[in-house]
Amino acid sequence: MVYRRWKPMQMQAATESVAVAPTAPVARPAKPRARMMRQYDLVERVRSYNPNTNEDLLNRAYVYAMKAHGSQTRASGDPYFSHPLEVAAILTDLKLDDATIVAALLHDTIEDTEATRAEIDQIFGPEIGALVEGLTKLKRLELVSREAKQAENLRKLLLAIADDVRVLLVKLADRLHNMRTLDFVPTESRRRIAEETLDIYAPLAGRMGMQEMREELEDLSFRTLDPEAYSVVMQRLDALAERNRNLIGEIEDQLSNNLRHRGLGARVYGRRKKPFSIWTKMERKSVGFEQLSDIFGFRLVVSDIEACYRALGIVHTTWPVVPGRFKDYISTPKQNDYRSIHTTVIGPGNQRVELQIRTEAMDQIAERGIAAHVFYKEGVGSPTEYLKRESNAFAWLRHTIGILSESANPEEFLEHTKLELFHDQVFCFTPKGKLIALPRHANVIDFAYAVHTDVGNSAVGCKINGKFAPLSSELQNGDEVEVLTSEAQSAPPSAWETLAVTGKARAAIRRATRTAMRDQYVGLGRRIVERLFERAKIEYADDKLKGALPRLARTSIEDVMAAVGRGEIKASHVARAMYPDYKEERIARYGLKKGLVAKLKEKSSESPRSPVAIPIRGINSDLPVKFAPNGGAVPGDRIVGIVTPGEGITIYPIQAPALKDFEEEPERWLDVRWDIEDSLPQRFPARIKVENVNEPGALAQIATVIAEHDGNIDNISMQRRSPDFTETTIDLEVYDLKHLSAILAQLRAKAVVARVERVNG
Repeated sequence: MVYRRWKPMQMQAATESVAVAPTAPVARPAKPRARMMRQYDLVERVRSYNPNTNEDLLNRAYVYAMKAHGSQTRASGDPYFSHPLEVAAILTDLKLDDATIVAALLHDTIEDTEATRAEIDQIFGPEIGALVEGLTKLKRLELVSREAKQAENLRKLLLAIADDVRVLLVKLADRLHNMRTLDFVPTESRRRIAEETLDIYAPLAGRMGMQEMREELEDLSFRTLDPEAYSVVMQRLDALAERNRNLIGEIEDQLSNNLRHRGLGARVYGRRKKPFSIWTKMERKSVGFEQLSDIFGFRLVVSDIEACYRALGIVHTTWPVVPGRFKDYISTPKQNDYRSIHTTVIGPGNQRVELQIRTEAMDQIAERGIAAHVFYKEGVGSPTEYLKRESNAFAWLRHTIGILSESANPEEFLEHTKLELFHDQVFCFTPKGKLIALPRHANVIDFAYAVHTDVGNSAVGCKINGKFAPLSSELQNGDEVEVLTSEAQSAPPSAWETLAVTGKARAAIRRATRTAMRDQYVGLGRRIVERLFERAKIEYADDKLKGALPRLARTSIEDVMAAVGRGEIKASHVARAMYPDYKEERIARYGLKKGLVAKLKEKSSESPRSPVAIPIRGINSDLPVKFAPNGGAVPGDRIVGIVTPGEGITIYPIQAPALKDFEEEPERWLDVRWDIEDSLPQRFPARIKVENVNEPGALAQIATVIAEHDGNIDNISMQRRSPDFTETTIDLEVYDLKHLSAILAQLRAKAVVARVERVNG
């Protein structure tokens, strides 16, 4: 059985509690029921690390929560109150302050009992009230999908965390206890909760540096999602530990003795990797359990940073070093504040020995993350303000939440949250030496947006370690990246969104694309309106349009112009809103059907540069323009524009048969004209149909003619019409009608070409 971390799923709401009675009977394991923690037990646990604890506050919270939950029970049959007690106990192990412990006791009261925020504020103060409110799910969400509900609850939780990090600590402890008691929950719910934990809460704990909690959450989820794989890995681990029991002690002793003989005291202990970590590494590297060489690792904990590097020197001069396995996270800490030196040597018994060298303070941060910062001591002030100063992990979280909150919809928010939480990192540098941390597999596009949104939007090229490279190049640790920008590019290509890895880059690209598209629609709408007013010989002014906004049900002039550009509002409606006496000049005066096209041909012929015709500069202009799908249009053609709501203008040659489809919709027709600068040549789409002799080399001769005349083939399709002839349809790009005509003339001169003609869509 193979377990994949990412699976299609519908997860429960992100803050959903699993402490509810099941709707159907489930098999419950026979476990002895633990004694609930008493008031004095809780007070003593807090007093053990904080002698100045407010005992009265803790006692009042204990009694209040017990009464509020009353006779409620969990799925296990235990009193519901046992759950907040266990959450509080987990947080006392992390040595957190009184307010956090009280919030843990009360965290389900607003959601699951008759308690209110106002009542909690009155009894326990607004600080604790805000913590409890931050842990309360949104109710009565009018959302269609489970994912949307989950995303909105997660958004609320993360925003509350940005205000006070203790919300996160309580939530993680809440989820940890729920995972420990997951066996009592129905099978389907168990899977959803475990998947959600693995997708969101375990990575979130890891991003905050809380490695112990992350590992337990991952292993509990792994055991639920793939019990067979979990059992196999555990059996192998236990067997390996039994075989290497003496070897592990020998390595610990040799490390300690070597360091002590060199005058360096250190605490040395071995530690084996967790089942989920081992399983994911086996999957990632496609190797078997026996091929893993770093299942056991060893920690060398010393007194200070200087001693870390002394210990490194001693280790490297005692045993051979494994190349490529050295990482210095002391000089370059991870974003979650993790600091250690990693190295691997060939130790006793020719065994690979993975070492992590760190100080006591680093060891605490490595295991407990942001929870290792002391919140309860006097003079610390607000935990949030304190962590802003002291913790890169919390700074990263606040920054990430700011980015995620800009997501356009709940599903997008959820997608970006997973992307930001779930990746390992690479460290790259700007030419000035600034360190940029990115997810593994990130590319230069992600790097550019990590530097600044404007840099990403205007990026046109890059150099990696001094050499030119594509923007899609995947970055490696230590790369120096120079992003080349151009003021001519104000918005990135929309295709970049599929290339970007980080949520920040994807959100910025999507936002810039939407803004650029809106600007194009605004520009198109303004030109349509102004030209209508010119034809009607009435005055247009923005000030006059402002007064007409209520009649158009829009709040700004830009909204009106964008709506006209998208085809949602007719230009004549704008004129009528500004001038109630305005009467639309009906295109019907041109006659019906053939008369309409004939009149447009006549107008196009008589005034190719008419001031009321909208200028067309190509696909990359400031207007939302595309060309006829079955034949295109090129400069030199007489053209007409057709407005498609929500898509912009489609340009057709005036002779295109497809125009007949729009004869009954005269309001969609626009007068347009070419406005191409000779100094900036562009290619335009055209389609030709070639009937050629079916013989070897015929297609090569056709392609050679097009290439020799600087045409670009975009697409080819072939169809056998008879045994001797093939009909070849070619989509190509040319500069103008003269260029296209030259290519057609040269093709007609080829003996393999029986007939060639242009296709008009």
